[in-house]
Amino acid sequence: MTEHHSHQFERGTDGPKVILAGVDGSESSLRAASYAAGLARRQRALLTLVYVQPVMAGGAALGVPVAETTDQIAEELVRDIQEAAEQVKGIFDVRWEFHTFRGDPYNGLVSAAEQLKADAVVVGASEQAGHRIVGSVAIRLVKAGRWPVTVVP
Repeated sequence: MTEHHSHQFERGTDGPKVILAGVDGSESSLRAASYAAGLARRQRALLTLVYVQPVMAGGAALGVPVAETTDQIAEELVRDIQEAAEQVKGIFDVRWEFHTFRGDPYNGLVSAAEQLKADAVVVGASEQAGHRIVGSVAIRLVKAGRWPVTVVP
């Protein structure tokens, strides 16, 4: 007698199908994206690059064009990623897509990973000294325990 299983999403079956990398333009996030691209290539997985646009109510109240600035950052990231992909085309092919989410980095990456059905998350190590005391996005993602998380220095 065979058992009938519904076709629900199952993380990590036969290796990752979707590898999510958080990018924000920092050196560590770009190293994380490169590392994730290598993983995606070797696993024949989809690389999803995610930029979380910060929502800063205080900045908006002061008249600072926050959304406009973060939109520009997202556009620059996409342009940089596309240029890098073109340079290695034919040598280093990987399927990838770019997504933008809004919110704080931790919750934005959690939402992205859930919505995009990520099997693994790759982020850069925090470059901010205060995170050693309070905790970085990477540490919070690891503690969430929902996905394998790789932190790239």
